[in-house]
Amino acid sequence: MSCNVINKGQENLWPEVNNITKPWTRWWWHGSAVTKADLKLNMEELSKAGFGGVEVTAIYGVKGYEDKDIKFLTPRWMDMLEHTLNIGKELGLGVDVANASGWPFGGPWISDEDACKYVQYKVYNLKQGEKLNEKIEFIQESLVRAVRRKVDISEIKYPISANPNLQELALDQVRFKRKLPLIALIAYNNKGEKVDITNKVDKEGKLHWTAPEGQWKLYAVFQGWHGKMVERASRGGEGNVIDHFSEKAIKHFLAQFDNNAKGKKLDAIRAFFNDSYEVDDALGEADWTPLMFEEFKRLRGYDLKNYLPALFGEDTEDMNSRVLSDYRETISDLLLERFTKVWKNWSRNYNAVVRNQAHGSPANVLDLYAASDIPETEGASPLRIKLASSAGHVAGKKLVSAEAATWLNEHFLSTLSDAKKNFDRYFANGVNHLVYHGTPYSPPSEEWPGRLFYASVHFAPTNTWWEDLKKMNEYVTNCQSFLQSSKPDNDILLYYPIYDIWAKRDGALLKHLGTHRDELTKDLERLSEYFLNEGYQFDFVSDRLLHNLTVENNKIVAGNSVSYKVIVVPETDYMPLNTLNKLIELAEEGATVIFSNNLPKDVPGLQNLNENREVFKKQLSEVNLQPEEGYGISKLGKGKFIVTDSLSKVLGIINVYPENLADEGLWFNRVIREDGLCYFISNWSEKDVDGWIRIRKGGNSAILFDPVNRKYGKAKIKIIDDNYAGVYIDIKKGETLILQWYPEDQNTEEYKFYKSAGDTLTLNGEWQIKFIKGGPVAPDSFKTNNLKSWTEYSDELQWFSGTASYSISFANPDFGSDAIMIDLGKVCNSAVIYLNGEKITTLIGPEYYVVIDKNKLKDENILEVRVTNLMANRIIYMDKNGINYKKFYNINFAAKERINLGEDGLFTAINWEPLESGLIGPVKLIGVNIR
Repeated sequence: MSCNVINKGQENLWPEVNNITKPWTRWWWHGSAVTKADLKLNMEELSKAGFGGVEVTAIYGVKGYEDKDIKFLTPRWMDMLEHTLNIGKELGLGVDVANASGWPFGGPWISDEDACKYVQYKVYNLKQGEKLNEKIEFIQESLVRAVRRKVDISEIKYPISANPNLQELALDQVRFKRKLPLIALIAYNNKGEKVDITNKVDKEGKLHWTAPEGQWKLYAVFQGWHGKMVERASRGGEGNVIDHFSEKAIKHFLAQFDNNAKGKKLDAIRAFFNDSYEVDDALGEADWTPLMFEEFKRLRGYDLKNYLPALFGEDTEDMNSRVLSDYRETISDLLLERFTKVWKNWSRNYNAVVRNQAHGSPANVLDLYAASDIPETEGASPLRIKLASSAGHVAGKKLVSAEAATWLNEHFLSTLSDAKKNFDRYFANGVNHLVYHGTPYSPPSEEWPGRLFYASVHFAPTNTWWEDLKKMNEYVTNCQSFLQSSKPDNDILLYYPIYDIWAKRDGALLKHLGTHRDELTKDLERLSEYFLNEGYQFDFVSDRLLHNLTVENNKIVAGNSVSYKVIVVPETDYMPLNTLNKLIELAEEGATVIFSNNLPKDVPGLQNLNENREVFKKQLSEVNLQPEEGYGISKLGKGKFIVTDSLSKVLGIINVYPENLADEGLWFNRVIREDGLCYFISNWSEKDVDGWIRIRKGGNSAILFDPVNRKYGKAKIKIIDDNYAGVYIDIKKGETLILQWYPEDQNTEEYKFYKSAGDTLTLNGEWQIKFIKGGPVAPDSFKTNNLKSWTEYSDELQWFSGTASYSISFANPDFGSDAIMIDLGKVCNSAVIYLNGEKITTLIGPEYYVVIDKNKLKDENILEVRVTNLMANRIIYMDKNGINYKKFYNINFAAKERINLGEDGLFTAINWEPLESGLIGPVKLIGVNIR
């Protein structure tokens, strides 16, 4: 156990903090029903709680506030944004702005011309001399999908912007019945001949063409309107989602902001934000763009019209996979070139950058993340997190952000300890900038619990644990101050075989990436999991990012001088010729490239296939593998190619080893700072870790930092050899340590770990319990000799959510030990400890203890513990008594778990039992000695 009390006078070794090292939060403006006065009050609360910035996101409105709603991007809305920026300057709060109201990008000013599209096709058969009697046409059937209600298409006016009740309708997808435009009609015969007969079709859909000699198949391609609407939009933000593959569409979308920003001083915006690509969480996919044929020919070098059977999976298996791969690569390139880079360049008009969630895009998300100024991830999967952090690392980005704590548990059940676990997972996987999800703007006059968001942990002043959140925010700030002033120190670059993924047909034209494990190739998943579980430090690398790598002194160097020891290529069927050539070039310059099981087999796609394949095979034939035990090796210039099915053995030969921290079940992230190597270490295993751990030797002395309590001390170190050392740590579940190496000895005392001295005093006397704040009512104070959940003391207390003060007097036990541990036992759910009127610390769990200087004890002492429970019990009371707090448009307040859905389709806690609350104990004083 470590001593978690602040060591006064030891501030000089902590990195500097600013508003970027502090956590930020997504700040939802419901209906943008905000006032200047309340904006300031809300931001002051956020600043006091230790936040460094906000992301303004306008979303659906609050019922009953319609007259107070401010339409998105109107002059009045821009006035509120400008006012927010000014308050931010006063308070030292940064401000990001989501470009859309809700997500994805779109709005009422997006017409059919710039809205997202999809492709449909029909096939007709003709023999020599025949004419087609039926019309060449495709009728798009009507479709309407809305959130939480059934809507008939007859209720919907065209265009969408003509509907006055869009907040109430909460439309998710709309298609009107219409004849789709024909964009290509290509005839293919059994001899391989192709004829473009698009211009032979008149306005009525009649084909004026007689089939020549042979058997003919006619592929008619039509362009449809996908119909996806902006999700969760506020008033003035509802409407069509843009065509993400069209530069014209994104420029038209952004022009609306420009037009309304004139005359406003908005240069304090730090970043514009794009939520995850969710165009296709609807019926069908937005898989087309009006310039697809032209863009495809520009990017792939051949005419897609000549290969429509293969595009739709009706040619040979090889041809199908090659054309599909080229189509998917084109889509990826368009998302990069026509959307991401255009949006990024536009942001510079406001002296801003872009923060981008690329996951879920039908693209190589590594490239989209890398093109963003601040790549942002979300979710709990380490591999998903690493896609964003890898791109950030390889591209040399200073910040990698995360939408943190989305949907942790069901509403009102997430503890601060739960949030810390979520945050630590991000830190361990390369994230260094957290944006909480999130905080609703709420007028102080609003009845409790105020405004709520449907998919979040409620990081807002109406949450019972708001005051204790300050401790969490201090922790995040301390961690990020280290991580933001560092570079990654990962050993392995793991090649992401995108062309194997693109070549596999799975029922749809698009391939969305960055969200699910099953999108990975089998060997990529195997290697990724192996590296994670064994403790190897790695980043993913794409083909495009690979071309930016260089070699210096046998190290592979990426952006911002980040270096790696080896490139590992999973078993791969398809690899572009230029990628193979780049790997050969890197090897010749001194790099080591390891191939899992086999060298790649072939080139992808159709462009210059025979020529590329011939050169590809020639290049591979010159890789002269010499057999060794368990692997084959080919020396290329200063470096080498290695092919093996014994990866751990080969990695050991080239001095790439896993970290022992993983063997102990510890989460960790090794980075390098100006002073030397630095480790973030967190324990979320089910055991305490107490002992010597082997780590990389990164200096001549090491300091352990406790980021929860801003305390540090010299680490106990045993030098193993020139490269490794042992460090002694004692870290309980939920605790975090940061170890920093220094080139020289630091003049500071040793970091204190404690062990029990054998003496224990259980505080079984009379406890005074007083309820400080909370509701639904203020219970009376009382005394008890029996600590238990306060819900068991009275019926009234079953429903209380808030903070209670527990106080007890006790005599100094005078154990004769080095220090005294105060162990609170079971706490539900956070606690602030006071001793003799002095605040000692805030404890957020899952362990609830603190070690204090024994000299803090007097002959007679008063211990006060202020315990805060969750919001849940009061919410149960409200649901059981029909007190409404679910008052929002659109999705209103959905449940995370189906079991918590009420008859109205909304979240309800009506069937819940009260949750344990308060100080349950037993509370003990334990004598402890320094180890």
